[in-house]
Amino acid sequence: MTQLIQNLTDISPRYDALFVDLWGCVHNGVTAYPEAVKALQSYRKSGGIVILVTNSPRPWKAVSEQLIGFGVPTDAYDAIATSGDSARAAMYLGAVGSDVYFIGAAGEQDVFLAPMDLVAEDAVAINTVPLERAEGIVVTGPEDAMADPDVYRADFLYAKQKGLKLLCANPDIVVDRGETREYCAGAVAALYTEMGGQSLYFGKPHPPIYDLARRRLAQVAQISDDKILCIGDGIGTDIMGGLGEGLDTLFITGGLAAHEFGDDPQSPDPERLKHWLADQNLSPTVAISFLR
Repeated sequence: MTQLIQNLTDISPRYDALFVDLWGCVHNGVTAYPEAVKALQSYRKSGGIVILVTNSPRPWKAVSEQLIGFGVPTDAYDAIATSGDSARAAMYLGAVGSDVYFIGAAGEQDVFLAPMDLVAEDAVAINTVPLERAEGIVVTGPEDAMADPDVYRADFLYAKQKGLKLLCANPDIVVDRGETREYCAGAVAALYTEMGGQSLYFGKPHPPIYDLARRRLAQVAQISDDKILCIGDGIGTDIMGGLGEGLDTLFITGGLAAHEFGDDPQSPDPERLKHWLADQNLSPTVAISFLR
């Protein structure tokens, strides 16, 4: 049974490293959660290592700059592993060909920056082209985060008939930016899969991003899996992914699923949490209302 705790320090001494989700745990897409930042800073001061593991479709350096704007200081973490970098590595190894059709919001084309350090020098040259000339599709998110992904149905019917693979740089379906819920790349990829197309995923809960997170961790220290705790508010991403990797997990109840556990996000109802997790058929190691 999942234990409900009050503070990270209730369990943090058991672990040498944390894999921490960002959106819904450390910030809300607009500003940082001060208590979460303080908890991570304190954990690092005690000797722990913090790897931020995010389904952001952007390179880690862009995420780091964004975090500064949100009020998350660099002393709150050691390194960042993004689904964008995981996807970029696969893209530059030729996962969806050389000529690709891009779907994403303005400002997300940094997915096509020069190959990263995890890719060999003989990386595939990537060109963005119209759909009718494409060998594959790269999705960082919908062009309009408020629009139903069904707007891509006609294009996807054509793409499926051509046998194009779709590379999804962010498996999240939705995210809350402040008080506004937005669609993510995962919703676009889910439509393509539903239509019979082949989607390739590189963020949580899929293995490639955990491989990247472990590589980022190894650049700091060698830590065994039994000393790593995964933290996140996405039951189908953060928690499912961590459990699939054989890692302990801490579920943030006050995030995406906060409405499931009562009227006060700060005080989740233990019985409602128990029954909801049973319905999900998932058992996080521990749960907490908010990271603190």
